[in-house]
Amino acid sequence: MPEISRFYGIIIRMFFDDHSPPHFHAYYGKNEAKFSIETLQLLEGHLPKNAIRLVKSWATKHKVELMKNWERSRKPSPLDKIEPLQ
Repeated sequence: MPEISRFYGIIIRMFFDDHSPPHFHAYYGKNEAKFSIETLQLLEGHLPKNAIRLVKSWATKHKVELMKNWERSRKPSPLDKIEPLQ
């Protein structure tokens, strides 16, 4: 599963040919969560509240890039790195 971004100890990854709805995975320490790209809703898993806030803030800024990567992952084609939250 390719890593597409990393910030504040959070790693963002996306699987190739993963199931719908369009989503990405966020890892923080031993915690993992899956977020919808369209709604930014937490779909599965658990992260600390502060990490969820950071992930959603990052994803809001990069929604278009996340959807492009989701479409690339369907083919599969290499995924683009996305700028970290600063």
